[in-house]
Amino acid sequence: MKCIKLKCYQLRTNVAIWAILIAGCILPSPALSVTYNISFTPKLQKAYFEIQKLRLQPAAKLINEERASQSDNALIPYLDNYADLHYLLISEDRKAYQSLSAKEDLRLSQIAKLPDTSPYKRFLQAEIRMHWAFAKLKFGNEISGSWEIIKAYRLLEENRKKFPDFLPTFKSLGLLHVLIGSVPDNYTWVTKILGLRGNIKLGIQELNMVIEKEPFFRQECELIDLLLHAYTLQLSPTQLSKIRQWPKEQPDNLLLHFFATTILMKEGKSEEASYYLAEAPHGSAYIQFPFLEYLRGEILLQKGEYESAFGHYINFQKKYNGFNYIKDSNLKLFMCRWLDNKNNDAAPFLKKISETGYTIIEGDQFAKKFAEDFTAGKVPAQQKVLYKARYATDGGYLSEATDFIESVSEKTFTSVSEKAEFNYRKGRIFQKSGQATLSVPYYERAITLTQNTSSGFGASSALQLGYIFSDKNDREKAVMYFRKAMSYKKHEYKNSIDNKARAALTALEQ
Repeated sequence: MKCIKLKCYQLRTNVAIWAILIAGCILPSPALSVTYNISFTPKLQKAYFEIQKLRLQPAAKLINEERASQSDNALIPYLDNYADLHYLLISEDRKAYQSLSAKEDLRLSQIAKLPDTSPYKRFLQAEIRMHWAFAKLKFGNEISGSWEIIKAYRLLEENRKKFPDFLPTFKSLGLLHVLIGSVPDNYTWVTKILGLRGNIKLGIQELNMVIEKEPFFRQECELIDLLLHAYTLQLSPTQLSKIRQWPKEQPDNLLLHFFATTILMKEGKSEEASYYLAEAPHGSAYIQFPFLEYLRGEILLQKGEYESAFGHYINFQKKYNGFNYIKDSNLKLFMCRWLDNKNNDAAPFLKKISETGYTIIEGDQFAKKFAEDFTAGKVPAQQKVLYKARYATDGGYLSEATDFIESVSEKTFTSVSEKAEFNYRKGRIFQKSGQATLSVPYYERAITLTQNTSSGFGASSALQLGYIFSDKNDREKAVMYFRKAMSYKKHEYKNSIDNKARAALTALEQ
């Protein structure tokens, strides 16, 4: 169970994005719809796509119209659940979570009325369990969410054995194979006891099989594949091109604009991401999505436009009723003032970090630690330049980042952690500038400085060295550094770094 909990934390931090996708679309062929009492009518098809566009009200209207004429269609409870998942993941509405989660058993029992001869019976049951697995993880119910994953996996495996030619099974099974396959070595014994088998290469092959052979599921599987590579593996140029193209092909799809924005930001291309954010559709038909305001603030903070960034973070907090990113957004409000040398104006937000929000996601955990360190006098003024360099590098504003980091040297800083961060930041700028070889000595220096510590900068440096030597086809050094990355104990990004390092190791070993 511990391994599943570990994976749950990683899913939750990224989560939210994967959970929206793996909910699964059910687009059966006309022949199967008659045979198995599954009828994907034109209205239900449209409702499905409306949900994926985050147009939940129009989708609900279409579903209710079909419910009035054929309430025994098993796709109706599936689409109800699919829509609820989108709402919960985006809104983080705790009251709605309590009321909607009570409907899981009813919906499972409705789908259970399909005949055992239908390959959709176990598949739809597994999909609904996966919906609630990720919703429960999002809302902090790790144990219950973990069991949902286990039950979904077993249903999918059973369906694969009974109906080996039924391709939709491999959509979700492939995803789980990748996620379970990236569990760190010291937890794999638990997955085996629970009967969970992970294999990254196999999971990607299964997704590609659906992409190639099942046109109905092609886009969803391509999105799953993209997000797995973006948040667990590594994106290829072809995949980046795809995520850029989709929103232009579907300008009314808010979800695709969100994915393009967040993935490009993660890849250090915030200036390009801002285009998709600006073009994101909006209006009364779409679900309220205040997190977009947060993303606008992030890009402006990276650019050093502190006053404008401050306004967007404030708007985010005014519109947002969720529980994640509260501490993090208060940290960003603090940064907008502190980095602008308005220290007195920054102080109230430091207090808010301590008094509000939760520490479920890594961003909120970091904010809490920063506030504690700052209050204890462990964050001197010279760290401002490191934060400016960090944000500029994250956004891909490398010229500005270089100017910041070149204005100081390792001797500027006094603590080991600061010296390690200086070297990591400098290495990261070189690496992102296409000069990976020049980054190596700086990453190595960060690792040397952090020996026998729990510094995240040592772990992050080791991870990047693993990627660099993997790209150079130096398998021995790549393996050494990926294992080194996982060896660091208790730092704020341990879950995500361990997950990425394990996924990279698994890919090298297969």
